[in-house]
Amino acid sequence: MLPSRSLASALLAAVLGALLVPAGAAHAADRTVRGGRLDWGVKSSFQSYVTGPVAHGSWSLLGGAATVGSSRFRFHSAAGSYDPGGGVLDAGFSGGVRFTGHPKADGSYELDLTIARPTVRISGGRGTLYADMTSRAKGTGKVTTASQVPLAALSLGGIDMRGGGSPVALTDVPATLTSQGATAFAGYYPAGTALDPVSLSVDTRAADAPASPSPTPSRSASAGFADAAVDWGVRRTFREYVTGSVAQGGWTLSGGAQDGGALFRFPRGHGSYDQEKGTLDASFAGTVRFAGAHFGLTLDRIAVRVADGRGTLSSAGRPLITFAAGRLAPRGGLVAVSEAPATLTAEGAKVFGGMYPAGTAMDPVSLAVAVDGAARLPALPDVGSGGSAAPVPSPSPVARPEAASPSSSPDHGRLYVGLVGAGLLAAAAIAFAVRRSSGAARRGLVAQFPAPLEGSASPSPVTRTPKGRGELRDQPPTARGGKRERRAAGSHDRDDSRHRDRFSDRP
Repeated sequence: MLPSRSLASALLAAVLGALLVPAGAAHAADRTVRGGRLDWGVKSSFQSYVTGPVAHGSWSLLGGAATVGSSRFRFHSAAGSYDPGGGVLDAGFSGGVRFTGHPKADGSYELDLTIARPTVRISGGRGTLYADMTSRAKGTGKVTTASQVPLAALSLGGIDMRGGGSPVALTDVPATLTSQGATAFAGYYPAGTALDPVSLSVDTRAADAPASPSPTPSRSASAGFADAAVDWGVRRTFREYVTGSVAQGGWTLSGGAQDGGALFRFPRGHGSYDQEKGTLDASFAGTVRFAGAHFGLTLDRIAVRVADGRGTLSSAGRPLITFAAGRLAPRGGLVAVSEAPATLTAEGAKVFGGMYPAGTAMDPVSLAVAVDGAARLPALPDVGSGGSAAPVPSPSPVARPEAASPSSSPDHGRLYVGLVGAGLLAAAAIAFAVRRSSGAARRGLVAQFPAPLEGSASPSPVTRTPKGRGELRDQPPTARGGKRERRAAGSHDRDDSRHRDRFSDRP
């Protein structure tokens, strides 16, 4: 047995050694990012400029992107990795948005900008948003395409990304245009320009956790195909109207219908398909009910019929829209129609109560039919847990706290010094207790060690929200399973419709 002084010295060295181990040396296992969303308006004044009386343009959504609120775009299906020990996040999202303006006589546009596949990378307290960019240079008209351009610097302002569970969320993180982003942005804004804040939520799971296998569709001899699904978002402006300040409503799903952000999926299709004639008759499961003030609409018993290259989508036997289906030829066991433009029928105009006239452009239709039992239907956009795509009204603006510098990082210095100081005090206490216990042993006494504090073995998670520059306060987790939501210093809630810049000669 070691003498009491030697034992105290050994314990002191062990405590100090544990404290001085770098934080990253014993971090938690890396996790896989699978599912989630990123909400970003790019720059609301740019949107206003594009659609205003100067540019006479518009924007369109690509790859399943959706809209949220008055001026944000939602990118979906996050994939990547998260290191909770080091606070490192690498998450890529699907979808894109294309801005066009200043139309020319030949049908092209002087302003033509596409932002797609945004990726957020956070490490060492710094964050950057990357994106695929295609732009037409202002003045010269030269078209440039680049992959994963560092578009915006994210000001994390004291957010500690370490130790998060699932989902990992960031809310209203201030963003500024980088020099490379300014070039890719076709020269419309200089580097350092404030962009719209960025919000994201991603689901994480253990890196070695296998993905849940998709059920193998059972082939039915009488059905003519193994499985089918039709995706349709109805109309973007209709969804925004339902959840806006006038209707103040929303929608509910039942019977297997799924919400994919910019579209609804009606699954479990069955029916008949004739490859030689190029015809299809299919019925689908699922119900979507829209409800608002003095308003209601139910879409159910969805059916699709294709003949002579034209498709018709019906609800409860009433034809709503028609779309160009083309020739229905199987590829890889799938017969597919991807984002076919759709127009409202005369009967559909009645279903919508005269809100839209016949011939109105509706959201595009996608159709997938598995004619081979081994074929898999395309995946639905994954917006993550709790990610209902139904937009909600923006809260009233609040006072904006002082923003942290884009290059600022969490101040761990005081925490580190505090840990070392606490460790020294603990080591001294241990040494004193050992010396006392050795004396007590000689007197035939037994040392009594204090019991651990109740709940200390598994402390409850907390949400860390910056109070100011680099200062954190602990808050209890939200009611939804201890979700960790982080709000950046310098961020604020906004009603974008009240904060749009006036139209001008430049965006």
